[in-house]
Amino acid sequence: MNLSLKTPIEKLPLIGPAYVKKLHRVGIETAGDLLFYFPFRYDDFSEVKKISEIELGEVVSVRGKIIDIQNIRTWKRKMNITEALIEDESGAIKSVWFNQPFLVRNLKKGANVSLSGKVVYAQEGLQLSNPSYELLGSGQSLHTARLVPVYHETEGLSSKWLRTHIKPILRLSNEVEEFLPVSIIKNQKLFSLSEAIRQIHFPDNEEKAKIAKRRLAFDELFLVQLYMILQKQKWQENNAIEIKFNKKLEKEIKDFVDSLPFKLTNAQKISSWNIIKDFEKNRPMNRLLEGDVGSGKTLVALIAALAVAKSGYQAAFMAPTEILARQHFKEAVRRFGNNLSTPQPPLSGGNLSSPLIRGVEEVIALLTGSESKIYKDGKIKEISKKKLLEKIKNGEINFIIGTHSLIQKKVVFKNLAFSIVDEQHRFGIDQRAKIQTEILGIKDGLKTVPHLLSMTATPIPRTLALTVYGDLDLSVLDEMPKGRQKIITKLVAPANRSLAYKFIRDQIKKGRQVFVICPLIDESDVLEVKSATQEYERLKNEIYSDLNIGLLHGKIKPKEKEGVMKKFIKKEINILVSTSVIEVGIDIPNASVIVIEGADRFGLAQLHQFRGRVGRGKHQSFCFLFTDSTSATTARRLKALIKSNNGFELAEQDLKIRGPGELVGIRQSGLPDLAMASLTDFKLIKSAREEAEALIEENDKLIRHPKLNNKLKKFTKKVHFE
Repeated sequence: MNLSLKTPIEKLPLIGPAYVKKLHRVGIETAGDLLFYFPFRYDDFSEVKKISEIELGEVVSVRGKIIDIQNIRTWKRKMNITEALIEDESGAIKSVWFNQPFLVRNLKKGANVSLSGKVVYAQEGLQLSNPSYELLGSGQSLHTARLVPVYHETEGLSSKWLRTHIKPILRLSNEVEEFLPVSIIKNQKLFSLSEAIRQIHFPDNEEKAKIAKRRLAFDELFLVQLYMILQKQKWQENNAIEIKFNKKLEKEIKDFVDSLPFKLTNAQKISSWNIIKDFEKNRPMNRLLEGDVGSGKTLVALIAALAVAKSGYQAAFMAPTEILARQHFKEAVRRFGNNLSTPQPPLSGGNLSSPLIRGVEEVIALLTGSESKIYKDGKIKEISKKKLLEKIKNGEINFIIGTHSLIQKKVVFKNLAFSIVDEQHRFGIDQRAKIQTEILGIKDGLKTVPHLLSMTATPIPRTLALTVYGDLDLSVLDEMPKGRQKIITKLVAPANRSLAYKFIRDQIKKGRQVFVICPLIDESDVLEVKSATQEYERLKNEIYSDLNIGLLHGKIKPKEKEGVMKKFIKKEINILVSTSVIEVGIDIPNASVIVIEGADRFGLAQLHQFRGRVGRGKHQSFCFLFTDSTSATTARRLKALIKSNNGFELAEQDLKIRGPGELVGIRQSGLPDLAMASLTDFKLIKSAREEAEALIEENDKLIRHPKLNNKLKKFTKKVHFE
């Protein structure tokens, strides 16, 4: 039969309907798909020894003749044991398999076999425990006496089955189209794609397996980089409103900064300056402002919004929740409500939109699903949504703060020049797509796209910044404002739980409030970790029956959730039991203790985010980590959290310890396994980035590289870049 990469999987030899279903379940529909189903690790069975040379604890391979084989039923343990005696010219050894009685049909007495496994000690002496096996004389070894590929398995699709069916189609690797330019292959000293595929499945040795993996990982990272760079170019093809930083605007910003009761950090100054310089360009900014919890991201965004409003244009600030939107609105009013009351004409010449009316006082507005407010005459006032929408459309509002309500069809801006998106990964995919179209000036009839600032409190390791966020310019707030107290973090042993509860009660007596974070909403039989509802009931009925305790989780309706948070903010609730819904942005200065149940269930970056919910006021704050896990990895991670208050350090450690799949939002991008595994390899990512930049600089539309262009289109359909 003539096979090709496009041959349907059901037409391959010895693959019946039952296996076709299983293969389809993991996305394998053609011979080519099976060929590109790569192993994620190898069992090293390459050391072949004579039986007399093997030692206890080794993982080795031996070859010999089966002298005897039989099944034994152990009634005590209700287990089938298959025992075989294998002999070579140097001696004999027993091999034992558990609950595989069918082996006596596959391995006959007198047959020559290759066995690979661990050498253990039993009553009769050394023996091989549950070794891999294959009959000799059937061609090249696939399962023993070599580096043996191990694949991600699904029910009924074992690595052994996959090896057996991939080997016969390995010759199809010669049909795989080489899409990388020859110059890049030479520069990076890469295998050809066909050789890399052959060596990734059945490597000749460990070195060739590494080179093959590097080639395939480079391919994926290179395609990611190409996509990101092209996206950046596409974004910059749009026009933006130029906001010139003249002396008048400079004085306005300086006066505002001087009026603050504290000094900006150097990082805040640099980030603010970078944004203001971006405003001067006629191409839209697309910048990500990342900063640790409490590093002052919101203030940087407000300074930028002030510059836009003072220049006679509109700025919009979009938050993922009503609580955060309301919080940002109050902060904006508190910081510069009076400063915006006399907006200036547009500084770019006024040819793109008419200036705002001088002397207008309704300069800041709040728009969410449940409320609409303006700041007027030095006070926050209610306003009907209809009226507010008219004022936004007429350009009477300088600064609009809200939730996803800002991207509804009814909201039309007059001259939107700047959009801020807080914690953009918290918005759904559809909402994020709308941010790129609806809020960014498409609806206002102008041929301009507002400058975009995304903000995140999730520190991003530098390798991820070069890949997943490679289309953005990056500003980093890596300093904390002076005077902010360090949060005392403790790992609490189960035996000391009662002492922690006493400490919490003492804090509440002093007027403080407490967060208790749980990994689940409802009780789970599968995961032995505390649920929010279970812990809420326990604390309410057994530990703190005299206190007011609230419950917050994702299944609570938005209005009810808002009500709970309002009570907590008003100090009507002493202890708030919650899931990870309070992870980002909630500002409760009176909260001084956070308890994290099942701390081993969260990543370091997320734990650090939780910890940032306290320590936001003048009171010394504490973070208690509760876990029943005895894992060494858990202990290592939690000790790292106790030692460090730097989110960037913790993010780097989390990437090393847990891998990129555990980091917020990264797994959902759908990056292939090799690219995911390489997200800690800064050198390889940097090489891929440099090659992509050089190629696009030489040929920005990839017209002279049709094979690469075609590959990129296919790749981006499979991977969900967000």
